[in-house]
Amino acid sequence: MDKPWPESKRRLKIAVLHRIFVSSGGGAERYAISLVEHLSQRHEVHVFAQEIGHQYPGVTYHKISTPMRRPRWINQLWYAFASWRGSRQGFDIVHSHENTWHGNVQTVHVLPVWHNFFAGRHGIRLALRRLKAWTSPRMWTYLGLESLRFKLPSTLNPSSAGRLVVVTSEPVRRVMLKTFPKSASALRVLTPGADLPNDVGSELEAQIKCDQARRQLGVPLDAPCVLLVGNDFGKKGLPSLLKAFASLPVNTWLLAIGSAQRIPEYRKMADDLGLGSRVVFHGALKDITVAYSAADVLAHPTLEDTFAMVVLEAMVHKIPVVVSDETYCGIASMLMDGVNAVVLPYPKDPVAIANALNAILGKTEYRQALAAKAFEFACQHTWAAKAQAQEAMYFELLDR
Repeated sequence: MDKPWPESKRRLKIAVLHRIFVSSGGGAERYAISLVEHLSQRHEVHVFAQEIGHQYPGVTYHKISTPMRRPRWINQLWYAFASWRGSRQGFDIVHSHENTWHGNVQTVHVLPVWHNFFAGRHGIRLALRRLKAWTSPRMWTYLGLESLRFKLPSTLNPSSAGRLVVVTSEPVRRVMLKTFPKSASALRVLTPGADLPNDVGSELEAQIKCDQARRQLGVPLDAPCVLLVGNDFGKKGLPSLLKAFASLPVNTWLLAIGSAQRIPEYRKMADDLGLGSRVVFHGALKDITVAYSAADVLAHPTLEDTFAMVVLEAMVHKIPVVVSDETYCGIASMLMDGVNAVVLPYPKDPVAIANALNAILGKTEYRQALAAKAFEFACQHTWAAKAQAQEAMYFELLDR
């Protein structure tokens, strides 16, 4: 059960900047939405977004126009300007989840553009990257906005003096320290959270719920079911998982939830591997908890995730997880291999993935022990607790 919030110093008026504010979006969207829902119970929250697919009592929504979606860098510039114009007066805190120059709090959900573009390159490769950056308006825009966000000293950017930069995992904090060392004093880590289920229920009720979910999603009631969730199937490791499935028992099924756009491509891959109907694909679900109810284990052999909220969400539903290590996935830095998760040193190894899944699905006691410890871990990371921590950062800034 969540601890009661300490009494707030005062009610704040908060502007939240997030271009796409849609409940069925990715991890960054769900992160922002969950904080807004909890903070709005104590504060006046205003959301500035171009796409709004969320309604919550007490939240005020401000629609930012979209004169042109392409090219994206021009739209990013437009959103940065329009959201600045709309939030520059009348707010105690401006909290940006976007690459913008303004905002007392800047939450970073992805690795910095600067890091992705230049890190690990030397000699001619680095020179070519620099040339591309200097000659590309798109890169000028992204790198320029990012520098204003994190790097410029307060004498050049006065608003940065009262600013915190929040990252979603410890691995991202380490990258930020290397890429923007001047941001060190402003850096804070606030990992994502999860909402605890309201209805725990009995084992019988859980089984009934599982059967209903499987009927809805097209998974046999009596088959072991592995779940993968991610809009970008390639980045989330589906190719390696499909190869691993070729060596799993024939009664094991895979449920893949993500972007419908690339399902035909991976459907063909599954057919080529002889998996046939054992792989069930679904587009993004409005209620992802249905998928968790149907699953016996979550596989997340991701190639890149700054945190991976889906792993924490599965754990709160008492589902054991197989996940890439912290080189690839931020949440793994908080997990203990073999205790509350199975951590993969190399997510592109189908044999290692198959061995991990076989161990979990083939040993009931091991699966139950992992699930219990996973739930115990998740209970320490609720959204209510994260919202309290975020609120404390707001008052830290205001008290300066």
